[in-house]
Amino acid sequence: MNIAIFINTPAQFHFYRNIAKELKNRGHFVELLFRDYGENLEIAKELGLNPTVYAKPSDSKYGKILSLPSDVLRATKLLKKFKPDIITGFGVYDAFSSFLVNVPCIVFNDSEPFINSSYAVQFKLFMPFTNVLITPEAFQPNFGTKHINIPSYKEFSYLHPNYYTPKEDIFELIGIEKNEEYILLRFNAFDAVHDAGITGFTKENKIKLVKELEKHCKVFISSETQVPKEIEKNILKTPKSRIHDVLYYAKILITDTQTMTTEAALLGTPALRYNKFVGGKDMSNFIELEKNYGLIFNYQNSEKIFERAFELLNTENLKEIWKKKRELLLKNKIDSTSFMVWFFENYPESFEKMKTDVTIYENFNDNLAKIKG
Repeated sequence: MNIAIFINTPAQFHFYRNIAKELKNRGHFVELLFRDYGENLEIAKELGLNPTVYAKPSDSKYGKILSLPSDVLRATKLLKKFKPDIITGFGVYDAFSSFLVNVPCIVFNDSEPFINSSYAVQFKLFMPFTNVLITPEAFQPNFGTKHINIPSYKEFSYLHPNYYTPKEDIFELIGIEKNEEYILLRFNAFDAVHDAGITGFTKENKIKLVKELEKHCKVFISSETQVPKEIEKNILKTPKSRIHDVLYYAKILITDTQTMTTEAALLGTPALRYNKFVGGKDMSNFIELEKNYGLIFNYQNSEKIFERAFELLNTENLKEIWKKKRELLLKNKIDSTSFMVWFFENYPESFEKMKTDVTIYENFNDNLAKIKG
């Protein structure tokens, strides 16, 4: 089977990385089509890949929209050479391209369309050309017969214990003593089309975070955009592909981005999230991780971050407490990589089976079978 995968962001690359590897191990041919965006190519090359680039987006949001037709045509040309049996991605580019080459498109997406108008437009654009939409189980709304919900998050495809083991040499790489406490700050660029109207920490917020938190322990910064000169000394100098080890051993994460918040929860690191997505129409995974598992904290007011941060820093056995919360999460969620590989290999029969077999998820998490048994 030939499977083409569209990779538009580092988070999407991480989602598909183990899926692609397992499919190749099973004898399938996989083509990864990369958009030259953010840290995408840097991470791919650090992991020894020679990425095929189908698009280099404009620096402006409107430029990204205007370049969409030419990007799709370029991708279509590559796909015609590869001759895929299935095309997959997170929507838009993969959906349009699949239509042009007349190949089924299976989309995974975890960002609800009600969050803002840009997300809503994207869903309206790609859903007519999508054969299957796969989302986390709490995702809203339901898109009907094309839509299936699975008890997992995209981040479990690479941070599930089946695939991820932390490496302690990260302490040496970041230049501190083994098990020395530190805080990780992660800042978003908010330059994607779907980020229109969304903001996070201001320049003043970022400086204040570093200055106040440094009074308690080391502070490191991972940022998609340039940081103020006053805190440039705090920027991480580790390979981009090692960020999850940095995140795993951090005492807490403070961020205005999305994916790394969920990653922290799955790794057992307390996460404090602030941006304009937070509120009554926040994404379901963040609501679930906060309300059901107590793994993260979401804030609309950046000043409240400090109060919670100091409370956590003064909590004894903080990481042990979060480890137990993480264990509960692992019991209730499936290995999304194994599921996606099974779904692709057996499509379209797998899609039909999903509609009738309520026990299907037990195949991807032994804990679920034990709980129900």
